Amino acid sequence: MELGFISFIVLFQELTLIRWFPATVRVLAFFPNLILLSTFLGLGLGCLRSAGKSLLWLWPVSLLVLVVIARLMSRVAFTENAATEHLWLLYYDLGPQAPVVKSVLLPILLGFLLSAAAFVSLGQLLAVRLQEFRARARPLQGYACDILGSLGGIIAFGGCGFVGVAPVWWFAVVLAAGLWFFLTDWRALLAYGILACALLGLVRTLAPHAVYSPYYALTVGPLFDGSGLGIQANGSIHQYAFKLRGREPAQRTLVQTGYHLPYELLGHPPGRVLVLGAGSGNDVAVALDHGAESVTAVEIDPVILAMGDLHPDRPYASPRVRKVNTDARSFLNESREQYDLIVFGTLDSMTRLSALANVRLDNFVYTRECIAAARGHLSDRGGIVMYFMSAESYIDERLCGLLTAEFQQLPHVEKKRYLAFNRIYLAGPAFEHLAGPQRRALLPWVRPLLGRIELPGDDWPYLYLQSRGISPFYLRLIGAIALITVAAVALVSRDLRASLARGRIDGEMFLFGLAFLLLETKSVTTMSLLWGATWLTCAVVFGAILAMVLAATLVVQWRPPPWAWCMGGLLVSLAAAYAVPVHLLLRTDLLARFALSLAFVGTPVFFAAAAFALRFRDRPEADLALGWNLLGAVAGGLVEFVSMLTGIRALYLAVMIAYLGIMLLRRRAGGRAPPRPRPTASVSGT
Repeated sequence: MELGFISFIVLFQELTLIRWFPATVRVLAFFPNLILLSTFLGLGLGCLRSAGKSLLWLWPVSLLVLVVIARLMSRVAFTENAATEHLWLLYYDLGPQAPVVKSVLLPILLGFLLSAAAFVSLGQLLAVRLQEFRARARPLQGYACDILGSLGGIIAFGGCGFVGVAPVWWFAVVLAAGLWFFLTDWRALLAYGILACALLGLVRTLAPHAVYSPYYALTVGPLFDGSGLGIQANGSIHQYAFKLRGREPAQRTLVQTGYHLPYELLGHPPGRVLVLGAGSGNDVAVALDHGAESVTAVEIDPVILAMGDLHPDRPYASPRVRKVNTDARSFLNESREQYDLIVFGTLDSMTRLSALANVRLDNFVYTRECIAAARGHLSDRGGIVMYFMSAESYIDERLCGLLTAEFQQLPHVEKKRYLAFNRIYLAGPAFEHLAGPQRRALLPWVRPLLGRIELPGDDWPYLYLQSRGISPFYLRLIGAIALITVAAVALVSRDLRASLARGRIDGEMFLFGLAFLLLETKSVTTMSLLWGATWLTCAVVFGAILAMVLAATLVVQWRPPPWAWCMGGLLVSLAAAYAVPVHLLLRTDLLARFALSLAFVGTPVFFAAAAFALRFRDRPEADLALGWNLLGAVAGGLVEFVSMLTGIRALYLAVMIAYLGIMLLRRRAGGRAPPRPRPTASVSGT
């Protein structure tokens, strides 16, 4: 019971930091998977310290220190001027006197360390309780309780996200649950209460007017000239809600001119319009102003969609408008409707897909497969309008290349700074009349050049990377995290130092952690592509993975399957998942896609969890085994960056190599676990 309780706190705190920390220190919004890796590091260090003195006191103190330093970093403008990176870091909520630090590595690494420290005590508690189950010869029951508690944490946090409570309540749930471990000593309880009140008070003062959507901390306010509203996400300007309807061309401002220009070049009423990334309603308002018969407005963020009711033109109040709360790619996958005009709004997500991947929310929108899907929704005389704020020439080339490759026609591009965007790409039959003889003559010369441009696809969707590969920035980041991890482990664990000196590294548990983190990453990315990159999809998939792990653990406990059967099924299912392209699953109907999703994601997860459970139950020291496993997960998170070079699909190959390594290690060991039992120390709140 207590083990599940600890796991609940771990998962709830992890999700709290993943949501809150990047919203406070905005540069972390581009790297939330680092919070996940820091969680594994902290838990791993705690597991390796299970036989030492209790570190329970460190937990509330480290959380308070994290919040204090996050508060200080939130008032600093961290910038990065790297030619290979494309990060929008617009500090609109800071005054001109705010200090500027010309590096984003400092907040990233400091955030990584602070987050890891907040999980060390919890890892120690977790390991001690697992070892107690080991002492009673019930290691898999302990592991099952661990998974059940984790599932409870996901469900509870999902409920908080669904009702939209503020971050102070997220921290309150964590601290209220942790109260249990301080009840035995009134002095410890008093100190804990003081620390908890200070922490909650400080969290409440950070961004007090922000509304937390599933993706951002959002604030909205009037523009300085009264022409509309400005919406900030994590302190950076995210979008404007301008008054756009009803003005004559000669009276329009620059931004109004930019929004109206595609419709004027179209030359006739647009008919049926689809807006992807509708936001608070600018594109919808302009489409209505130009006589659209109907407008379907697709927006992933429900809070931003609701903010559309505050738009000066009130476009969402029109009976001609249908609002759809999902992501753009998912809508294109599911819908069968035809449109005369498809508008890609300024879709820069300013965040990542999930805590398990390096892919941004909008990356799967700017791929060859997505443009092809959009073309499939166009009527015979339909067209595509794409607004974009392009700061780099290679991004401009890729977007032009995507449209050229799909329509076999050079897009018409308007290049001018219209405040919210500086590029307008027009493509499709609706805009063929804009292609003059000179541009048509260029097409045969342009086609060979397309082969030299790295066009984003669903397997390599990195629009914002300058080239395929791991840039020097990411190499420095990976190296720093790896160095921190090795140094922390060597410093904290005497047992580990002794193991390293004797060459007794638990390679199996390490590779299990590495492989499973990569498998989780690939599973979440694949399911987000199939079912939409919404927060609900990620939560359901993450929960389903844990449920599959629990099912495998119970099966092993009830009737252990043969090791060879587990590993054979795992490798076969991984090979099948690698061989079948994801876009083939997109073409199936909903029922078939659901069944195939279970097969391609659930099957390898089940076999991987069963294989792990078989080896975990034989470990004489559950705490050290789990510590090595969690450290392997940190390594897996760093290996995941390799997808920037190889593509996402190749992660399956890395997973298979890791599991083959496990089989080789077990074969060399003759199937034996390293016998090195030692007495278990207890950790309590006193």
